[in-house]
Amino acid sequence: MLTTEQREKEKRLRAYLRAAGSVLVAFSGGVDSTYLLKTAHDELGDAVCAATSNSCLVPARESDDAREFCAGEGIELIVLEATPLEIPGFADNTPERCYLCKSVLLGALTALARERGLAHVLDGSNIDDLGDVRPGMRALKEQGVESPLIVCGFTKEDIRACAHGAGLEVWDKPSAACLASRIRTGEQITPERLARIDAAEEHLRGLGLRQLRVRLLPGEVARIETDVEGRALLAGKTELLAADLRKLGFADVEPETALYQTGSMNLTAADRPTPR
Repeated sequence: MLTTEQREKEKRLRAYLRAAGSVLVAFSGGVDSTYLLKTAHDELGDAVCAATSNSCLVPARESDDAREFCAGEGIELIVLEATPLEIPGFADNTPERCYLCKSVLLGALTALARERGLAHVLDGSNIDDLGDVRPGMRALKEQGVESPLIVCGFTKEDIRACAHGAGLEVWDKPSAACLASRIRTGEQITPERLARIDAAEEHLRGLGLRQLRVRLLPGEVARIETDVEGRALLAGKTELLAADLRKLGFADVEPETALYQTGSMNLTAADRPTPR
């Protein structure tokens, strides 16, 4: 059941989208962009187009989810083939990594919108994103990409509630991020490392984990981060997991599963809390 405030936010969002007239939605398949795309399509119909990127940074599962959703809803989806490792400076994995990537991708989306005659480019950022370390937010402003969920006051909790009310299966989907976020700032990003991380996370999902990250530490050591339920599922399986991940190319696995923490690869070793 939506609160009165959440219903008001939905009304503002629908009015915002109707006023926009035609839009290109940057679509990842996550709950935020799915809710935004669905609402935009409900209001504007064929004046809405979705765009997603296919690259070494995107988990294969996320790309599949995006395609399946758009096919089921009858929404045109444009898949951009991206090569982020060719962006100067990106593979060096500096704190500006996300900004560099977003600048190129969003530049491509704005060009695509002009080509298609679509008036606005939208992304699914929400109010909670403003309190996190997200260099890519600067790229949004520079490229003129709009974030209607922020404008209309949506938090992540609001989006999940509204997505549930709209009958969207992704309403409780765990948050995702590009695979490069699993590699500590300053460590080189390579295709092999990204593929190894993606394969490891897919393996762990097969064991029943939902919220998880496989972080790459120096020396090609993996750290598994998950929620309380995930830690319970993995209890007593440390050696088996280590053996499985070694087969994927990791040198070793930290012996204790850590609690999931957003942006933990941006922390220094001294700042990072000890797993409990």
